[in-house]
Amino acid sequence: MTFHSRRLFVNVSIIGAGLGGLTLARVLHIHGIAATVYEADADRDARPQGGMLDIHDFNGQLALRDADLYEQFLALVHPGGQQSRALDMHGNVLMDNPDDGTGGRPEVQRGELRRILLDSLPPGTVLWGHKLRTAERLGRGRHFLSFDNGSTAVADLLVGADGAWSKVRSLVSGAKPVYSGTTFVETWLHDADTRHPATAAAVGGGSMFGLAPGKGIMAHREPNAVLHAYVALNRPKHWIDAIDFSDPASAKTMIAAEFKGWAPELTALITDCERNLVARVLHTLPQDHRWERVSGVTLLGDAAHLMIPSGEGANLAMLDGAELGKSIAASPGDIETALACYEQQLFPRSHSAAIEAAELVQLMFAEDAPYGLVEAFAQDLLGKPKAATKA
Repeated sequence: MTFHSRRLFVNVSIIGAGLGGLTLARVLHIHGIAATVYEADADRDARPQGGMLDIHDFNGQLALRDADLYEQFLALVHPGGQQSRALDMHGNVLMDNPDDGTGGRPEVQRGELRRILLDSLPPGTVLWGHKLRTAERLGRGRHFLSFDNGSTAVADLLVGADGAWSKVRSLVSGAKPVYSGTTFVETWLHDADTRHPATAAAVGGGSMFGLAPGKGIMAHREPNAVLHAYVALNRPKHWIDAIDFSDPASAKTMIAAEFKGWAPELTALITDCERNLVARVLHTLPQDHRWERVSGVTLLGDAAHLMIPSGEGANLAMLDGAELGKSIAASPGDIETALACYEQQLFPRSHSAAIEAAELVQLMFAEDAPYGLVEAFAQDLLGKPKAATKA
């Protein structure tokens, strides 16, 4: 791709080196606009980056095309990962959609996707070990940034790509995340085809949904025979808080007790986990979260539209980053126009996605679960209104 010579005479500061922030930095770079990404992690390998992501042809893949990384993305696709199946609590397969290579949601590892984004940026674009402490208005759209490591910076344009508990968000909105009522407990099985063959067979080659009213065990296959699961429970936060996740045996006992009577090949995703269980207490922002235009600052990804997981979060964050980057490049001499144009598209897009995510989760754990989800999948296959295919 030919890089444009367009230059932006402001300091673009992006808080957060997740997929959304990195996509923004990459698209700006393509258009000849420099940016600095400030990331709290000490380095790119400081922590695991999560499991598989299904990257959708109507948002995430569009962002990767804008970032000129689509071909590199295709090389990361996990073959067979688009298979999806639904089971009841007894392990009976109610639906099994094969991966025939024609679906629009191929699976890749989040860490590998982040790697190609990082590798596409000029050296020094990401400043590691920079956890934002405060962001203060200086006037004329500029902000003074201070970091926990003692360093400071001045941003002419500040972008909050800093996730659910964004510190930048307070500059534009008083909204704060609230508990959704659902917690996912993360588990893993390794060398599953050899050590856990029954569970591996139940999960299949892609995603598996074992559902019942108010709960579920959802898993997907990763490369190297890893099964990565999210055990969902609609329980009060105080119930989750009472579980000692630093005591693996106790935590497994507490969580597994919620699935008494379930097929052993499914509960093995809890009881046979070789790592500590990890609780992901799910929070959300209002579905219609938006803000009045504030000079020199905006948000993307979970900082802007934190919602219940539905397979859209990473895709939306990357699309946000790409759209914001293109908007800035289209109006390099008028940042406020660029931000207003971006937000005008952001708000309805994220509102619609948040509604769909909430409807999906309600469907997955409804009183008729798992049959409502199976029906939704069938409608999708018939070209009728579709349901998301991954939690």
